[in-house]
Amino acid sequence: MNERLSAADPGPGEHADQRVALFVDTQNLYYAARDAAGRNLDYELLLKIATRGRRLHAATAYVVEREGESTAYGFVTRLSALGYRVRRRAVRIHRGDGEGRLVLEGDWDMGIAADIVRAWDHVDVIVLASGDGDFVPLLELAQQRGKRVEVVAFREASAQTSIDMADRFVHLGEVDGAYLPTTRV
Repeated sequence: MNERLSAADPGPGEHADQRVALFVDTQNLYYAARDAAGRNLDYELLLKIATRGRRLHAATAYVVEREGESTAYGFVTRLSALGYRVRRRAVRIHRGDGEGRLVLEGDWDMGIAADIVRAWDHVDVIVLASGDGDFVPLLELAQQRGKRVEVVAFREASAQTSIDMADRFVHLGEVDGAYLPTTRV
């Protein structure tokens, strides 16, 4: 699909009375946006893309922070102000690699999966903002339970299995205004 999408473009099978839950893997989106355009994603627009005139039940953003690092404070505050429930986790030392370097981990996959399961009895649509293919079996199970599943991510950083199984896949790189404006000093 090469057309440019606006945040308000409805898709087949979408209607105004659907209840939507959005789950945002901020680490996944941060690195994908950085690699795609060297810019930051507009999380306010992400909410509009996920809902498209439907009822938002909940929007949860999952953030990983380094201990003592204050740069995430503004990001977390902004997400909260936009209406996201922010779940935070401190990065932890997972193991050392073969060359003596520490490998850090701040993976939210199990937390996101658990929250999806908790939400699916209360919503009609599960929107996952992540290209991580590890979620495919869970999202397929949600579909088997009658839920519409949408994936919003960058195609270049998305598992093909996620793209293929989704009832709708939105490639953020094709959405007008997906990035925050760059600031000039």
